[in-house]
Amino acid sequence: MYVYDAFDRTLVAERVAEFRDQVARRLSGELTEEEFKPLRLMNGVYLQLHAYMLRIAIPYGTLSSEQLRRLAHVARRYDRGYGHFTTRQNIQFHWIKLAELPDATADLAGVGMHGMQTSGNVVRNITTDQWAGVAPDEIEDPRVWAEVIRQHVTLHPEFSFMPRKFKIAVGASVHDRAALRIHDLALRMHRNESGELGFEVMVGGGLGRTPFLAKTIKPFLPKRDVLSYVEAVLRTYNQFGRRDNIYKARIKILIHELGVEAFIKEVEAEWRSIRDGALVLDPTAVAEIAGRFLYPIYERLDDGPLELSRARAADPAFESWFGNSVANHKIPGYAIVTLSLKPEGGTPGDATAAQMDAIADLADRYSFGEIRVGHEQNLVLPHVAQRDLPALWRALDGIGVAVPNVGFVSDIISCPGLDYCSLANARSIPIAQEITRRFHKLDLQRQLGRLHINISGCINACGHHHVGHIGILGVEKNGEEFYQITLGGKADEDAELGALIGPAVPYAQVADVVEDIAATYLELRQRPDELFVDTVKRTGVEPFRERVYATR
Repeated sequence: MYVYDAFDRTLVAERVAEFRDQVARRLSGELTEEEFKPLRLMNGVYLQLHAYMLRIAIPYGTLSSEQLRRLAHVARRYDRGYGHFTTRQNIQFHWIKLAELPDATADLAGVGMHGMQTSGNVVRNITTDQWAGVAPDEIEDPRVWAEVIRQHVTLHPEFSFMPRKFKIAVGASVHDRAALRIHDLALRMHRNESGELGFEVMVGGGLGRTPFLAKTIKPFLPKRDVLSYVEAVLRTYNQFGRRDNIYKARIKILIHELGVEAFIKEVEAEWRSIRDGALVLDPTAVAEIAGRFLYPIYERLDDGPLELSRARAADPAFESWFGNSVANHKIPGYAIVTLSLKPEGGTPGDATAAQMDAIADLADRYSFGEIRVGHEQNLVLPHVAQRDLPALWRALDGIGVAVPNVGFVSDIISCPGLDYCSLANARSIPIAQEITRRFHKLDLQRQLGRLHINISGCINACGHHHVGHIGILGVEKNGEEFYQITLGGKADEDAELGALIGPAVPYAQVADVVEDIAATYLELRQRPDELFVDTVKRTGVEPFRERVYATR
């Protein structure tokens, strides 16, 4: 975990004091809501349908047990006893009173957490792989580079009022678990032909009204040039990005309209003017930041210990969970454990204060006090000794986060939708809840295999529906909720946008449509291990369209 120094703590404390004064002026009437809006957005505060919402950053998805307990405290003291983990490694509290927001942010600042740059036209929370630092297929811990960039852009005056929000992700594994290509800018670490470590730079991804996957603008960027090149991209966007039309303000539109080659030319020209200046990364400076990441002191343990083998053989329920929710760790004798926040009939990504407290305790006991948040809206314990897995499973099952559905049809990604969001056209949460009820039988979920459903309540696509194997988008028609269905999307290293199968269907039919799609897949697949998304790619969407609309 990254350890804050005195500068970090001072910066966050000063921001809390500033925000406290701004809230006081809003409550006294000195500031109108319109005047208060840009100030609250700088601190991650939105005005939603029913109340203010506070969004807190979890940089590169890493949490300490102390921080998770503080999130539980905020949920219990200031909200309604729960928090909502998002697709960008944030947590949201949807029911905080305006007068209590300064106290909530002060409590969070005490453990190094804040809402700075989780909203507004700035560089948002920088995300990465939730298995960063422990993944066997990883070249290097990408969180170090995410932190390098985070320090540079946080409250950077040149990038505090950009044309639109800007999202950055960093990855360093063979398998993309950070959804790199749907970000405004993504850095993928790899080795060039000479064996040097550097980054592929991808720019212009984003979903929403006009979805695009990021395009590679520089196949290999040396480590020393990361900050200068990121700055060159941001400056180019600041200069040429549109500010006259919010729907055409994202960098993806700029690249589409300017053309990728012309955009590269502008970035390279800007980069040449700064590449050998103050932003050259001194290895000593990078090492200093890397040195602030504290890694566990692992024991020397047997891989596949006898007590684990016996537990797997003795208990089918444990074996089911082990096969679904436990992944290999780069250190022998350890494992990565995913905690499902997708119970039957539940709200995807929600965790109660009691669950957060319990998970913090379990992290202390079994994972060196560390928790991760993934973009799939689940949590991870990244450092679990294999011998402890049976005991951990029993404890997780007791708090409802050991459902063995990770990556299956009920492991749904969803935005809050019309139940909370003032921008939404339709509800997302009830759709997700009903689908989990329809597919609650684990035997059916296993039969379907890896199948990701993503739900968004409006065209802003906070649920990433465009890259769901099955994507569901809520739209409004004559005052009623309808849903468009897309198939074949992916957010991994072979990212693709889903294809629309036909006209939107009414709210009451969405779960039926998903059942029809699942049944069609089981009929069409050529072998049991052919994934849903591969079947769609092979057959196209036409067979699914015919089945869905045959009786509608």
